[in-house]
Amino acid sequence: MIHESIGQIGHGLIIVSFVTALLATFAYFKTSQTDAINTEWRQTARTLFFIHFISVIGVAYSLFHIIYNHYYEYHYAFSHASRALPLQFMISCFWEGQEGSFLLWIFWQALLGLLLMVKNPTWEGPVMTVFALVQTFLTSMILGVIIPVIDLKIGSSPFLLLREAQPDLPVWSMQPNFIPKDGRGLNPLLQNYWMVIHPPTLFLGFAMTLIPFAYLIAGLWKNKLTEWIKPALPWALACGGILGIGILMGAYWAYETLNFGGYWNWDPVENASLVPWLILIGAIHTMVAYRNSSAALKTSIILVISSFILVLYSTFLNRSGVLGNASVHSFTDLGLSGQLLVYMLTFLVGSIGFAWYRWKDLPKDEKEIGVYSKEFWIFIGASILGLSAFQLTFTTSIPVYNKIAEAFGLVSNLALPADQAEHYSKIQIWIFIAVAVLSAVGQFVWWGKIKESTKWKPLWNATLIASLLTVLFVNIGKIYTVSYIILLWSSLFATIANGSILLFLIKQKFSLSGGAMAHVGLAIMLIGVLFSSGYSKVVSLNRSGFAISNKVEEFTKDNNKENKENLPLWLGQGAQMQDYLVTYKGRKIALRGKPGYYNKKDFEIIEGDFHAVALRDVTQDGAAIAKKGDTLTVEPENNYYELEFKNAEGKTVSLFPRWQVNPKMGTAISPDVKHAWGHDIYTYVSLDPRLAAEAGEEKQWSQTINSTVSVGDTLFLNDFVAVLKEVNRVTQVEGVELSESDAAVQASFQVLGKNFQQFDLKPTFIIKGGMVAMPAFESEETGIKIKFTAIDPKTQQFSFAVNTTQQDLIIIKALEKPYINLVWVGSILMFIGLFVATFRRTEKHIA
Repeated sequence: MIHESIGQIGHGLIIVSFVTALLATFAYFKTSQTDAINTEWRQTARTLFFIHFISVIGVAYSLFHIIYNHYYEYHYAFSHASRALPLQFMISCFWEGQEGSFLLWIFWQALLGLLLMVKNPTWEGPVMTVFALVQTFLTSMILGVIIPVIDLKIGSSPFLLLREAQPDLPVWSMQPNFIPKDGRGLNPLLQNYWMVIHPPTLFLGFAMTLIPFAYLIAGLWKNKLTEWIKPALPWALACGGILGIGILMGAYWAYETLNFGGYWNWDPVENASLVPWLILIGAIHTMVAYRNSSAALKTSIILVISSFILVLYSTFLNRSGVLGNASVHSFTDLGLSGQLLVYMLTFLVGSIGFAWYRWKDLPKDEKEIGVYSKEFWIFIGASILGLSAFQLTFTTSIPVYNKIAEAFGLVSNLALPADQAEHYSKIQIWIFIAVAVLSAVGQFVWWGKIKESTKWKPLWNATLIASLLTVLFVNIGKIYTVSYIILLWSSLFATIANGSILLFLIKQKFSLSGGAMAHVGLAIMLIGVLFSSGYSKVVSLNRSGFAISNKVEEFTKDNNKENKENLPLWLGQGAQMQDYLVTYKGRKIALRGKPGYYNKKDFEIIEGDFHAVALRDVTQDGAAIAKKGDTLTVEPENNYYELEFKNAEGKTVSLFPRWQVNPKMGTAISPDVKHAWGHDIYTYVSLDPRLAAEAGEEKQWSQTINSTVSVGDTLFLNDFVAVLKEVNRVTQVEGVELSESDAAVQASFQVLGKNFQQFDLKPTFIIKGGMVAMPAFESEETGIKIKFTAIDPKTQQFSFAVNTTQQDLIIIKALEKPYINLVWVGSILMFIGLFVATFRRTEKHIA
């Protein structure tokens, strides 16, 4: 049965939310026509906006109801969900698609609008006019309405039935009411707990950039040219913290899910989220300094407008399809590029128009700004952040330049840099050297430590200590790159100088310490970035003499670089890697709802399904997980590899890197990380020959070799030496019930491997009910399958049939990332500082 009602309700509520947002815009505009509050229009506007909010909640509920109940007759549910997904990943399905992520953004802005109505009624009319207008544009993105006659499509509805979204499928002519049994599922790369919390946090940050923008436009509109900053500043600070945390979450997701070896790859979509944040941080600084400087006020206006417009621009880049294959994060084009462009240009032109109209009325500076003034250093710092944002935007927008040229009939073949990380890093490193130094100088000037009478003497101690520490670290760490040395010095200088200010402020009043705390966090983060990125080193050096490939260019180029940096590991056989003996212990799978990882050979995965049958009783840490024959939910696309790391003291820890046969992204490789205070060991399986081969996981066995030996004799099997140690009668055989009249004899071979490792082969010869059974004993570690085929009591000789296969081999790459924890610690400290500053400004605003 097709559940059309819920989709019709959802789509109807989208129309209601759009219409009420539009009407609320008009009602709030009427409220703001005069300085006196028009209570009738305000009440009407409030009612309309509240209905808008309730409608948005209803739309969100309708879409989640479709996803949760597996209504795969709907295109959105079919494209993003599946029956295999647990609840938390069904939530992720909600915002995996464009329409769902727009809906998430709409929800946050609607909620923030309600808060603004309650928290600051004196600004409600003009601020909410801007808010409701933005909601109107944003809601139109999911409207899914076609205007007749001109055949203009407005928005893309998440409530399209599959037959409406893909009407050309042949199945509709045979089965008009066809409903798929299952959906395509959530991209397995996104089946991660960070994808449950990262998008909502990021979109909340995006939504909050509207608040300072709305206050600015309201201030320009109502000729309150400086008053708007006081209520806007706490929101800007909170937005800086939340948007920054959202970006950090995305960086950590990339670190533990993707295998490019880090947390930031200067991807165009990563840049598009970072740029508004950089501009917003610059705006926060100039907003703080607006009282004594016309330049700071004017700069604040420019930066607040830019931060909001750049959020819209990043949305355009991400969702218009203009990036094409330039980013792994971008959406495909749903035909909304023109609508997104109108959205962005409306607010760009409108805000510039308001600013231009009021520019001549802005207050003038009464005194000249000098190098010992607070405003001078804040302006310089904001300019540097703006320069960083400009460079990122200029290069990231190269695909846009090509599209513009194409629109004018020109041909442009500009391409993004081949090595984007190197391109951005070699420029941004100098910008953040300046940011680090300015953050320290600015704090000393701001808190009166540096003034015309003292000159620069208060900074001498920080300069001297940073210089001594830099010399020490350069010699210990063998740092010879000039830009790295200067970044190290500037970061140490900023840490020490800002740290002294932080201690001073904590003694005065803790709530004053937010800015200094954020600056200390930034400096610590930069030290972590320097060492974890600049001095990351490969530790999986291949000294085995085994060349992974002599033909594939990926391995042979740059003087066999990848052959030298990728370590082969055979199952059960250890290899030395820096201070650890690393042993590949086997292939694992994950069971939904069960902690840990389990031997893959203990389960038979049902082909084309998300279930597996236990082949034996399974336990984990003494607890029963499954009984033989139980059916369990698995993640069939995920293959985990247990890697045991043992140090010189014998302590062990296991990592479980992953290969994912991803139907949407191909083969996706994810690392696992061994954390320590001083460094991370970042490890991933760079090649699994068995999965990479066309034969998949099927083993290719050699022809059978028959051998007859006596106890103590030696066999050479698959490059191993095997010695028959003993042959004994046994009374128990796994999987076989023996009666008193039955008999079983077990042979025991000792197999000697590399690094003095030993393996056992124990084939069994069984006589049960007068019938002979010769079950094969398979050793995955050695790639040997052996059957006990005959016993000669007279000669005391025993016959065996042996097959061999390629030993289970994987190739791993591991990197040591020194002091990466400083990246996370510094970032968290920076965001805590922003929230402390938010609390202080909120407290002042309320007071």
